[in-house]
Amino acid sequence: MSFDVSRKEAQQPAPPSTGHNGNVVPILPSMSTVTANRLRLNPNTEHKPESYEGLQLEFSPLLFSSLERYLPPPMLSLPRDSKLHYMRDIILRYSPDGERIRVQRHREYRQKIISHYQPLHRELYTMHASNFFAPSFLKAINENKEEGFRSIMAEPTLGVFTFEMFQPRFCELLLSEVENFEKWVHETKFRIMRPNTMNKFGAVLDDFGLETMLGKLMEDFIRPISKVFFSDVGGSTLDSHHGFVVEYGIDRDVELGFHVDDSEVTLNVCLGKQFSGGDLFFRGVRCDKHVNTETQSDEILDYSHVPGCAVLHRGRHRHGARATTSGQRFNLLLWCRSSVFRELRKYQKDFSIWCGECQREKKERQRVSISATKQELLKREAKPAT
Repeated sequence: MSFDVSRKEAQQPAPPSTGHNGNVVPILPSMSTVTANRLRLNPNTEHKPESYEGLQLEFSPLLFSSLERYLPPPMLSLPRDSKLHYMRDIILRYSPDGERIRVQRHREYRQKIISHYQPLHRELYTMHASNFFAPSFLKAINENKEEGFRSIMAEPTLGVFTFEMFQPRFCELLLSEVENFEKWVHETKFRIMRPNTMNKFGAVLDDFGLETMLGKLMEDFIRPISKVFFSDVGGSTLDSHHGFVVEYGIDRDVELGFHVDDSEVTLNVCLGKQFSGGDLFFRGVRCDKHVNTETQSDEILDYSHVPGCAVLHRGRHRHGARATTSGQRFNLLLWCRSSVFRELRKYQKDFSIWCGECQREKKERQRVSISATKQELLKREAKPAT
């Protein structure tokens, strides 16, 4: 059975931060020093990068924190502003003009919302782990070991993990905040961007002030898990995100077609409310070349949402959502991305480490090769001695 798979993409680039940086332009090392000390090929995993939150940046603060691990050793001891200026120059040098313009326009759009919208539950805008997360999830994160993660998870099919994540109170507050934001949008007639190209209802949480909290969610809680289970797709180098809430119901989006996400790792958490239907279905991980290939029997999974419970999977894991037949269903989505993995993928030709179809093709080539070798050996043995 084959499918026509869509690529679900955000309607805007990875969001920038919205703070203000009043610092003067720092003095950098001489050009000869910079030229002699190029970026490292591999990250310095022992170096603890600085935080770039709260600065006026064109790109995600987490991108700079991730890139800092690749700086040449002489630069690691420089002031933060010097490192920032150096990394920003590199990013801008390789970033297309059109992309920079889109990022700038989106930053202005976001700032306009934040300057006018009044949050309803301000406690949501700062990470309060003990108030947000289920105790079992928090315990596993604090232990930060594979066996601890697996103790709270189920893996109903390869690469799809489910677990209890949020406390009911957090789900209630987030739903209330989203409804308050949508009420403000309706009253002010403000035209907002929807979460992606396939969902016509819902809101981008980063756009009305929740970017910093969601950044901490990815960095401190999703990245440690992804480092263990999704290192093959950049799980250990996640450095930006796109966070949003989607809405399903009779008068909302009813279902979601078969697709892959614009992410390396996707977190999907049901927030509520009362609903029937809306099951997720998964059909195997694929690279771009094989995205529409047939599904194997061991790749089939149907999953029923449970409020407060999370589903974590690779963005390239093909999936969709069946029709919500009654009530309303709200889900929090966090698309986690790795700029390092995306750059490396441009030069990669073999995706068999994570693409199911590439794995099957590789095994078939190996089988054919072994068979041919055996045949050749048999032919040699069968030749009469001369």
